[in-house]
Amino acid sequence: MPRSSTPAPDPAGRLLGAHQSIAGGHARAVERAVETGCTCLQIFTGNVNRWDNAALAPEAAAAFRAAVTAAGLGLVVAHDSYLINPAAADDRLRNRSIDALVEELGRAEQLGIPWLVIHPGAAGEQDRDTAVARAADGIVAALGRTAAAACGILVETTAGQGTCLGASFAEIGAILARGDDAGLTRRIGVCLDTCHVFAAGYALAPAAELAATLGEFDDHVGLDRLVVIHANDSKKPRGSRVDRHEAIGDGCIGAEGFRSLLAEPRLARIPLILETPKEGPDGKPDPAVDRRNLAALRALDGGPAARRQAAARPRRRA
Repeated sequence: MPRSSTPAPDPAGRLLGAHQSIAGGHARAVERAVETGCTCLQIFTGNVNRWDNAALAPEAAAAFRAAVTAAGLGLVVAHDSYLINPAAADDRLRNRSIDALVEELGRAEQLGIPWLVIHPGAAGEQDRDTAVARAADGIVAALGRTAAAACGILVETTAGQGTCLGASFAEIGAILARGDDAGLTRRIGVCLDTCHVFAAGYALAPAAELAATLGEFDDHVGLDRLVVIHANDSKKPRGSRVDRHEAIGDGCIGAEGFRSLLAEPRLARIPLILETPKEGPDGKPDPAVDRRNLAALRALDGGPAARRQAAARPRRRA
């Protein structure tokens, strides 16, 4: 990739990016990221709707790593398959899910990706505490089987739709605690999805309510465990527990919510990655849509001076 394609840093020094397709090869995702002005990136490592993925060719992995370096991307993360459920009551499905997590971690390692974002799974008919424990133990098992790898797991907050785990910070914290007990603290962190936490009932604005939300997150999880934020507006209102992403500023979180989040000093160094809809007026993916959403985030980001002012304001905790 030519040097001229290297993205310029955002004025506030914040990493902003989007999930990009690997259609045509993993390196094509980097090209799409550069085309849309990303300074960080998320990808799937394979087909997320299949259990069986072909082995990643060494030359394809090398091409991806070289493209990331040439593009100057500040962070790349991967997202796991939608089929994986380490909390499953059915042992066959759970074991298959753990095997798939091991494979996902292996592909991420080949690609030089430091973190794999995963959903903690769904409880089904199980008691939630039992399901959380099964999810945590499944994650620990996958990390244990990849002990030589550098790639770790980021447990993603969820909207709590159906019986999905991870809608409460307490459940996320319980999963991390299990990993800590196994000596895996350095390989387990958190991805916070703005649409998901909002739909789960947490406030993102005004600033005092966001501070209370982050205080609760810090109590149960620890802000030092937050590695990346999925920046998605929500089609549905706060507390709906419905996971439907919307363009930045066009949903129920709105400009105020993202302005509040971007002004929060404790989040200033956390990369933001879009998972917003990509379709243009014709219903086909359009790079201009990502560019508009990234521009919307940049326009709402007051930069370091605004964050210093926000830090000086009194805050209350829940």
